[in-house]
Amino acid sequence: MKKKVLLMGKSGSGKTSMRSIIFANYIARDTRRLGATIDVEHSHVRFLGNLVLNLWDCGGQESFMEQYFASQKDNIFRNVEVLIYVFDVESRELDKDMHYYQSCLEAILQNSPDAKIFCLVHKMDLVAEEQRDIIFKEREEDLKRLSKPLECTAFRTSIWDETLYRAWSSIVYQLIPNVKALEHSLNYFANVVDADEVLLFERATFLVISHCQRKQHRDSHRFEKVSNIIKQFKLSCSKLGAKFSSMEVRNSIFAAFIDTFTSNTYVMVIMSDPSIPSEATLINIRNARKYFEELENPNNSLSASNAIHSAANHAAAAHGMVNGVALNVYSQLELLTCRSPRQKLFNME
Repeated sequence: MKKKVLLMGKSGSGKTSMRSIIFANYIARDTRRLGATIDVEHSHVRFLGNLVLNLWDCGGQESFMEQYFASQKDNIFRNVEVLIYVFDVESRELDKDMHYYQSCLEAILQNSPDAKIFCLVHKMDLVAEEQRDIIFKEREEDLKRLSKPLECTAFRTSIWDETLYRAWSSIVYQLIPNVKALEHSLNYFANVVDADEVLLFERATFLVISHCQRKQHRDSHRFEKVSNIIKQFKLSCSKLGAKFSSMEVRNSIFAAFIDTFTSNTYVMVIMSDPSIPSEATLINIRNARKYFEELENPNNSLSASNAIHSAANHAAAAHGMVNGVALNVYSQLELLTCRSPRQKLFNME
């Protein structure tokens, strides 16, 4: 399944840098050596196995922009699923930026009226911290007004912090065909293992594609911070010739497990109950893998979703109770050494 994504904005706005960080494993400081994009660069990014992002990175030089709206309009703006328009927050030609953005919207309205529109107010690290909220709110209001009758979603971004991951995670989330079934399954999994939170990361980019939160947390950006940290750790491992597959972080307050989940994802399970041993959580992660593998294939999402519902409905009848723990009778021996008073065994059979 292919989804066409247009990445547009004036030259120097940071389009290619962010694309390289998200999809080509660049680190922020290495993007300085990237040159300007000439005309349109096409790339096919495989995401979650069956989903392919047909990414069009459109050069932002004035001569190219004029061609896009004159001789290339039908080719560029036809069959677009997502338009991502990048604004340099410190641009000295804001009026021209807005003019090109509105030209894009007119072309989208004619050729792909159902496309989703995202605006990234980029390079926010160059703005004084105390001014960032004010400036972004002003830009966001202007962009929403100028976008009518279309709707746009705006993000403030920087290649130097987690905001880039937050924006791109939200964008890609809109393209996942069976995301609701995925979220439903993740919620069920989180309840079974009694996790505070469960996050699902796409394997190559470490973008958060789904999450379940059962306890409130003060830091609303923690998912993207984790994405950024773990991706950099994974890259460091690969540079040293080591293969990253899993890790556990534990202290007296919480335990976090990051493990290979499906062929296209990693899972992070966060627990605050110290009575739940690591082995119980790791067994549940292993048991859940095949069901989430099915969900990644849209053709099988219905049957996988039905399996989730079925398991939830007959869990009480099909499981025996041992010391207050609901255990599948065929799997009790496996958990004899790692039972907890609260965590169940994830089993869909």
